[in-house]
Amino acid sequence: MSNQTTEQQTPSTLQSYVNSATGAVQSAIGSLTGNTVQQAEGEANQAQAKTEHEQSQAGIKAAGVSVSSDGGIAKDHADRSAGSWNQTIGSAKEAVGGLVGHEGLKTAGREQNLEGQQQEAKGQLSDLAGGIADRAKGVMGGAVAGAMGDKDGQAHYDQMRADGKAAQRGVEADLQKRAEAEQQAQ
Repeated sequence: MSNQTTEQQTPSTLQSYVNSATGAVQSAIGSLTGNTVQQAEGEANQAQAKTEHEQSQAGIKAAGVSVSSDGGIAKDHADRSAGSWNQTIGSAKEAVGGLVGHEGLKTAGREQNLEGQQQEAKGQLSDLAGGIADRAKGVMGGAVAGAMGDKDGQAHYDQMRADGKAAQRGVEADLQKRAEAEQQAQ
């Protein structure tokens, strides 16, 4: 399978931006010249680019594992799940301490919750940095392997890029979920 075929099957965020800009220019030229067919084609290209962008951002996040739209798989850093657990236990201690009037338990719960938030953030930063690094290594390595005609190497680096994307998208999904929860709480 050629690299071009793979790129056509795998939604690309960067390619969606290029296609959107191309469609906007095509639509503007059609509008300026009065060519409604060219304008409509440009608008269609922009709509297709928007769909491709949404697909490139898609993924699944469940039970400490992220899967990207192009088949990459990444397991969450251990600090993410441990931090989340500490937040849950801390919140429970804080609530029980508040109900029974035990300030020591309430304070200990609040501290454990904050420690859990810091621990989860540390794990997220690790996953995010690792994901970005793997994506960059995958792109560069894939380009070199492709130029050298090394199909196995190219497949290896394509998977590395996909796994990096999964790690990055997993962190983004968690942060988006948290932001939505905080917005609903307000």
